[in-house]
Amino acid sequence: MSDTRISVAVHATDPLSRAGVISHLRHQPSVELVDRAEDPSQTPRTAPGTAPAPERVAVMLVDRLDDLAGTELRRLARSEQRVVLIAGELREPELLTVVECGVRAILWRHQATPQKLLRAVHSAARGEGELPPDLINRLMTQLGRLRLSALDGPSSAAGALVPTLGMAPREVDVVRLIAEGLDTKQISEKLAYSERTVKNVLHALMTRLQLQNRAHAVAYALREGYI
Repeated sequence: MSDTRISVAVHATDPLSRAGVISHLRHQPSVELVDRAEDPSQTPRTAPGTAPAPERVAVMLVDRLDDLAGTELRRLARSEQRVVLIAGELREPELLTVVECGVRAILWRHQATPQKLLRAVHSAARGEGELPPDLINRLMTQLGRLRLSALDGPSSAAGALVPTLGMAPREVDVVRLIAEGLDTKQISEKLAYSERTVKNVLHALMTRLQLQNRAHAVAYALREGYI
């Protein structure tokens, strides 16, 4: 294990959980804790004569990845921190959210020993991934199912196949026009697609990303910076 010190900010849904994680990391010589976990842009303090930490890792502990925790996870990912997620459970839609956010390592809460936590922090700092074996199997199964769904959907007539995660260019085009107030017929005329293709693009997008309706699709595209 590297002797390089890593700056770590700890985020949790309750103070006791955060204190528990901090207690596991506090005396690790390779870790420098950031005092204010709510401020990912804070520059960690370093002792005189020591080199600054080359990477910032955020450790986030949740029971479940609800909407509030998902928003916080996206905020951390956008601040260019490398995230270690400790979770009680992850359902399939939540697992995709975690992957989309670029989480580097995941630990199950009931398996998060001090040794496993430290190893996950170092793996994340190196840009490597670390997942529980059962989660790898679930992820591969889910991505395979999504890929088959994409292959069964509309293809070259409307553009390239959709990605398993995020939004394809044709999906962005459709959602952008929805945001501008156009209906299906107007979108088909604008993009030179059939109305059936427009509906298929929207259906595939909303199914893949667990979106409820067109307004939800627009909100997702805005939130993720596609439009």
